[in-house]
Amino acid sequence: MELPADDRASSPYTGYTRAHWEAAADALLAAVVPYARPDRALYHLPGDHVSHSGHLCDGLEGYARTLLLAAFRRDENALGRYADGLATGPGGVWPRIEDRGQPLVEAASVALALRLTRPLLWDRLDDPVRQRTADWLAHALTAEPWPCNWELFPVTVGGFLQEIGHRPEAAGKVIDRGLERIEGWYLGGGWYTDGDGRKFDYYNGWAMHLYTVLHAWLADDSGLLSVYGRRLSRHLTDYVRLFGGDGAPLHQGRSLTYRFATAAPLWLGALIGQTPLTAGETRRLASGALRYFLDGGAVDERGLLPLGWLGPDESLVQSYSGPASPYWAGKGFLGLLLPAEHEVWTAAEEPGPAGRADEVHPVPVPNWLLQSTRSDGLVRLHNHGSEDVRYDPYYTRLAYSTATVPAVSYDNSVIVGGDPGRTEIEPLGTGRGWIASRHRVRDQITVTSLVLAEGAVEVRAHLVAGAAPGTPVRITGWTAPARLRAELLPVSGLSQELTGHTGAGGATLFVALARLTGDPEPRPLEELVSVTVREDHEVRVRWASGAEGVFAFTASDGRSAGPPWSVTRR
Repeated sequence: MELPADDRASSPYTGYTRAHWEAAADALLAAVVPYARPDRALYHLPGDHVSHSGHLCDGLEGYARTLLLAAFRRDENALGRYADGLATGPGGVWPRIEDRGQPLVEAASVALALRLTRPLLWDRLDDPVRQRTADWLAHALTAEPWPCNWELFPVTVGGFLQEIGHRPEAAGKVIDRGLERIEGWYLGGGWYTDGDGRKFDYYNGWAMHLYTVLHAWLADDSGLLSVYGRRLSRHLTDYVRLFGGDGAPLHQGRSLTYRFATAAPLWLGALIGQTPLTAGETRRLASGALRYFLDGGAVDERGLLPLGWLGPDESLVQSYSGPASPYWAGKGFLGLLLPAEHEVWTAAEEPGPAGRADEVHPVPVPNWLLQSTRSDGLVRLHNHGSEDVRYDPYYTRLAYSTATVPAVSYDNSVIVGGDPGRTEIEPLGTGRGWIASRHRVRDQITVTSLVLAEGAVEVRAHLVAGAAPGTPVRITGWTAPARLRAELLPVSGLSQELTGHTGAGGATLFVALARLTGDPEPRPLEELVSVTVREDHEVRVRWASGAEGVFAFTASDGRSAGPPWSVTRR
């Protein structure tokens, strides 16, 4: 991909300007052209993995997702190619939108793109083409979505149909119903769970906030925009801390193949003027994410985005993934809706949180603790509240980072009796420099976990309860690439090999020190923290900075043993 020369005057951290974003969008759009059918209604991109929706639907996905990228780019030549596809696609080429089917997802991209570019695309179509397209989209008004972010796809389609006057009453009812359904998933602090349970991931930004805010913005509904805008702004306070100093987004959650779609909520806050970020910080984080992927090899020799992260990676493929699925990354180009004279494009870049100072930041709603270090730009997420076992290992590990990937051999886990299971995660709270949770391994075996952090150092304490005396326990830490250093040292209850056994009395405490760092010569862990563990399951921590913390594992009924256990700060 050929991009303009770096501009280090206005963009001292990434070198990227609006011109780089435009050139990247143009290159991505040009690269998919050879894979369109002659009528341009379907884009069948190369790849061995066919989604569970089938080849035809994968072709629709190729059309819809690259159309949305073209809509953000607002290039009339590119949009003209997609106008050709509308002439035949909705007339029988595209699969029908039905209950819980993938065409419902792609209909939302088509509708949003048409709404964003109405004078450039929709208003120039012939009446029969518009009628067939509206009729095809209208099936989204009666199709039942999956109970998750999918609820917003009929809302997005309904917003467009209502605007053009096609079945406006039905569209209005669908909009109201969808927005009402997601309210139960808003848990405060700017965070949604993606459906029932505690499914916290990037779908907060590139789906829940994106579709609600854009709907309110496009509908010019000031009341809705105030509500959704405040939520987005609050979310961004935490979200900006998910990016490493090198631009890498945190490697957690499903659909990571969408890559720089992670930039979408950053631009969205600037678009509506509700963001805690400065213009320079917004562009630095968004451009950092784009550059991280482009420099890292996310685009192949054909100019395409394969399923993966930095290059192809089958470990990131879900059953719903098809060859064109990665093009939801196009959402990351939302910033191009902002004019060239907007301050987000003209201000000088400013560093993000990971580039300013070491920080340990609690996120109470998902019960996460974000630990970042300025010297190496690493961000580590201690996960004590997000769970979706369908997509293990991207939800069930104790920790994730911007520089590591979860290992199938169970990194960052507590393995009891050979079982690494971590289900029914129950948050026990988080605060300045600490976080705690309890989870079930199997049957009546539970693990109550406490993590304390400062700088790059972690104290990990795990109380195993409900296992028979003598049950083997193994603690695992980070699996680091060659350029990083990962350490895990025993403190209490563990051998040098990080193994131990449960004792009598119903509960046994295991404590270790951990660190993931990019510093070539870090100070020894023992010089940075001292830990004292008492027989009553009290953990005392004193950091080299002079800060101290005292925590106790206590039974909920006040006795010294017996589940369920909790963590109390003293």
